[in-house]
Amino acid sequence: MHNTPYAAVDLGATSGRVILGRVGPDTLDLTEAHRFPNTPVQLPDGLRWDVLALYQSILDGLRAGGQVTSIGIDTWAVDYGLLDADGALLGHPFHYRDNRTEGVAAREVWPKIGSNELYQATGLQHLPFTTLYQLAASADSAQIAAARTLLMIPDLLVHWLTGSIGAEETNASTTGLFDARTGTWAGHILDRLSLDPGLLPPLRAPGDPAGTLLPHVAAYTGLSADTPVVTVASHDTASAVAAVPATTDDFAYISCGTWSLAGLELDKPVLTEASRAANFTNERGIDGTIRYLRNIMGLWLLEECRRTWTMQGLPTDLPALLADAARAEPFAALVDAQAPEFLAPGDMPERIRAYCRRTGQPVPASQGALVRCILESLALAHRTVLRQASVLADRDVSHVHLVGGGSRNELLCQLTADATGLPVIAGPTEATALGNILVQARAHGRVGDLPAMRRLIAGTQQLRHYTPRGDGASWASAASRLPTIKES
Repeated sequence: MHNTPYAAVDLGATSGRVILGRVGPDTLDLTEAHRFPNTPVQLPDGLRWDVLALYQSILDGLRAGGQVTSIGIDTWAVDYGLLDADGALLGHPFHYRDNRTEGVAAREVWPKIGSNELYQATGLQHLPFTTLYQLAASADSAQIAAARTLLMIPDLLVHWLTGSIGAEETNASTTGLFDARTGTWAGHILDRLSLDPGLLPPLRAPGDPAGTLLPHVAAYTGLSADTPVVTVASHDTASAVAAVPATTDDFAYISCGTWSLAGLELDKPVLTEASRAANFTNERGIDGTIRYLRNIMGLWLLEECRRTWTMQGLPTDLPALLADAARAEPFAALVDAQAPEFLAPGDMPERIRAYCRRTGQPVPASQGALVRCILESLALAHRTVLRQASVLADRDVSHVHLVGGGSRNELLCQLTADATGLPVIAGPTEATALGNILVQARAHGRVGDLPAMRRLIAGTQQLRHYTPRGDGASWASAASRLPTIKES
């Protein structure tokens, strides 16, 4: 079995993959078995995930991959499926970008349990699409009335593979229903909001067994029926942070893809009023670690621009766009990359131009200028968030690990080094799949503790180093231009 790979099912907001990984004492090799799109569907009642198509694509990927030692599944956070008393899925899960949660927190939740009290219990930043607010938005629906079990998206997919019911803790920690201190479901929040505690299944930790394949799954995929499914850090950011190739503790990280998740790894949550006011979150990582971070809109801004340009018949070749951006005027225009107006799908170039007009800035006239605006705005957000995290957590930072798809964007990596004034180590690109695979390998005794996992990644994966340029004064000046950006 030592040469048999592990299968990481890694679902992102726009695509999914089945990745095979082989792990040895000094080797860590990945092969992509299957890639497939993840395209949400706009239905009359809202924006939904096509979870059945995703599941079928997972089965096809496992079939294409051949025999594996085990399987692990990670996805995005906060979204969920509801099962009825017979275990049947009650409709396609809502997409977190659906607008039904607008205003729900202030209207339906905070009058029952205030935002301060929620933060003390859950440690979560305010995001309008958190699971708690999604449930509140659907509180009077027939679907909620019929529901008997709530499963986060990766837990739902594990259930369909194995028949088992459970809730993996790194994903559970994003729901607003999880106690940041105790690592258990927050029963008093459920009580205050009249939510049935029976909806929430028992918690599982990364590395726990989740079951073996159901007979019909084994038959379709050609895998052995006793192939185990291992609970991994099923929130994709938790898997990505597990794969940060850090060799010391004084690092910050940016998991950069559709979202930029920027922050620190801590051993306990930060639940101060200053932390709440700065909108930092405390989510679980593996081995009881805390991912202390804030969400930044990320490369979603660029990808939505490219999607709009495709529809308009304009060029979308990414290397060419980045080359044009590198030549564009620095700091001509900036946006707040955390602004909620950029959350929903739509005409992103026009929204960015509208932001610039409203804030009295030059409007980017070319695609290259607009891309430059996006990347400098992201780098500025990285600077601001990491500086705040360092102060709030009382943690010195000597360097930044930037992992995920954004690590391929050399201009963004260099701008992030320039903005933060810190060396940036970029890579691995496939951090999420690596974290998924290494948790499986650890469950089988093939790799040691978290530091050993990170040493293996540092020694086997291609990394790029970026040294800060300039004195940082231009970035401080840029931050002062946006009234929504506060660095202290």
